[in-house]
Amino acid sequence: MSDPDYTGHEVQLHDPARRLHEVTPSDTADLPWPARALTCLVEGDVRVTSSGGDTATLHMFAGGCLAVQVRRVWATGTTATGIVAMA
Repeated sequence: MSDPDYTGHEVQLHDPARRLHEVTPSDTADLPWPARALTCLVEGDVRVTSSGGDTATLHMFAGGCLAVQVRRVWATGTTATGIVAMA
C-alpha cells in the first residue's frame, strides 16, 4: 500500500492525527510540536499547558483520548504513564 500524498491539502483539527510522539513529561521543556490530543496506556492525572497558555491537571483513562491542544506535559502532577501526543 502506498502512502497518499497530502501535499497542498490543509490539515483540519477534525482530521485524524498525522504525527505521534511518545511523551516524557517535563517541567521545563515543551513538546517538539503542539499536540491536538493525548492518549495514555496507564490511567492517571496529567498536568498540561494548553496551546493557549492555560495550565491544568486533567484525569485520563487508559486508552482514552484527551482532546486538548497541548504544548507541555508536566512531570510534576502527572501520574499517567505511556502518554502519546498526537498532531
